[in-house]
Amino acid sequence: MEKKDKLTSYGDAGFSQFIRRAFARHLGHDVSDYEKPLIGIVNTESDINRCHSHFGPIIEAIKRGVLMQGGIPLVFPTISLGEIFTSPTTMLYRNLAAMDTEEMIKAQPLEGVVLIGGCDKMTPAQLMGAASSDIPTIMITGGPMANGEYKGRTLGACSDCRYFWQEFRAGTIDEVELDEINAALAPTAGHCMVMGSASTMAACAEALGIMLPGGAAIPATENKRLHIAQKTGQQIVKLVESGLTPSKIMTRNAFENAIRVLMAIGGSTNAVIHLTAIAGRLGIELSLELFDELGKTTPFIANLRPAGKYQMEDLYRAGGIPAVMKELEELLHLEEITVTEKTIGENLQGIKVEDVYRDIIYPAAQPLYKGGGLAVVKGNLAENGAVIKPKAASQHLLKHRGRAVVFTSIADLETRIADPDLDVHEEDILVLQNAGPVGAPGMPEAGMIPIPDKLLKKGVRDMVRISDCRMSGTAFGTIVLHISPEAAIGGTLALVQNGDMIELDVEAGRLELLVSEEELEKRRVDWKVPNNLAERGYTRLFQEHVMQADKGCDFDFLTKRGSSGL
Repeated sequence: MEKKDKLTSYGDAGFSQFIRRAFARHLGHDVSDYEKPLIGIVNTESDINRCHSHFGPIIEAIKRGVLMQGGIPLVFPTISLGEIFTSPTTMLYRNLAAMDTEEMIKAQPLEGVVLIGGCDKMTPAQLMGAASSDIPTIMITGGPMANGEYKGRTLGACSDCRYFWQEFRAGTIDEVELDEINAALAPTAGHCMVMGSASTMAACAEALGIMLPGGAAIPATENKRLHIAQKTGQQIVKLVESGLTPSKIMTRNAFENAIRVLMAIGGSTNAVIHLTAIAGRLGIELSLELFDELGKTTPFIANLRPAGKYQMEDLYRAGGIPAVMKELEELLHLEEITVTEKTIGENLQGIKVEDVYRDIIYPAAQPLYKGGGLAVVKGNLAENGAVIKPKAASQHLLKHRGRAVVFTSIADLETRIADPDLDVHEEDILVLQNAGPVGAPGMPEAGMIPIPDKLLKKGVRDMVRISDCRMSGTAFGTIVLHISPEAAIGGTLALVQNGDMIELDVEAGRLELLVSEEELEKRRVDWKVPNNLAERGYTRLFQEHVMQADKGCDFDFLTKRGSSGL
């Protein structure tokens, strides 16, 4: 490798080139090959991360594309985060994966990089790292699973994981049937096939312009996934030649486009945190007010689970994210450049939704819902804001006043939620404290607080639930999340007690604890900081430097401080 801009230093520049050339010969290339564009391919394949277990052929297709375009592909590994097998939560390690991605891109002699992710935290982590590295970059994901099926019913991981587990707890299905359903929930390679966090972040990446058009929705099992992988390999070489970097693509207007798409598809609440963090790496501030404003003026047009009826395989047949963006055309910043080296507007030329797919993608003028898929609420219980997914909630609970039933931690919740003597009623509001970024730590997906067993058996399937943690994009219910500031750092959530009255009014954007300020001041005096600081290691670093949910939960020393006020 003769390029001199990134050489391991031995105190002798000539020797550094000499020794690197000797070791590079192992790969079988001629020395002259390393004068061609060197393209890194970030390999996150993993047996533990089952959503990434099929990446081998995709990576080979990317390599073919790079070679066809005259580049040299160099595959290297980084951390791979899989939701199901990572304890205590992948969100604790998202920033670690972002750091790994950034540092390995910067440390190695690469002129361009292909990111391949899929599972929930990997796409945002990689984009965070790439934004900070800012060399020519293109994103591709492994794609969603194909639909599952059980006795004629379409199944989706993991919305149906949650639905049928709740029904099992309620006693409406037995263990035999539950196991049969379990076997059909995740039938193929790929990430969750509903509009959960993985599908949402793939869609947002495409809307940002950092992924080739159509790339988000192609199922993992379709041959077109390999086709677009090869095109991705070809295109990254072109991006190196043109010098088009993430900071030129992922502009503030591009993020507004991504937020519009997020709202139109009823995407995961997690995207609010992730988009904010990616933008923060570029010095762009995305406030919760911006999400709320764009949400109110963006039609909800993609009829996708868990807020709708269909899944990613169906969206793919209907035209994917390009078809959604075509319907939103009048609301988008069409002049934004993308990895195609064309603008959003140019990419959308000729795209249309066939009438046969109109139950999947609705016309913008006749949407599924007039407002977007997410809403923001504020008040004395969420001074810096919280989020809710109204279209996945029970409409009669979106304006509700109830008595607080408080759980002081996730452990407390697990211990008491099934207690037949729990003092709880259907109209109450379940409150979970100390489950945020610092408190948990890591802000796990515990926000879909289980309905107490005693109420499930009476037929109750939803209640208002509030917390400072997250929930999976595959989840559903009347659930307020990401309360900021969190309980563990002294947010008002920490002061809620059993029996307090709480009022939620989503349309008015309000979440209030109906306790006098005088009483709250007394409670603040008595409040003590939880004794949960990790003794050492990465978790200690996380707790000491993670920002709150409204700031994207990135580390305070990794955001780019610019004119936006970050």
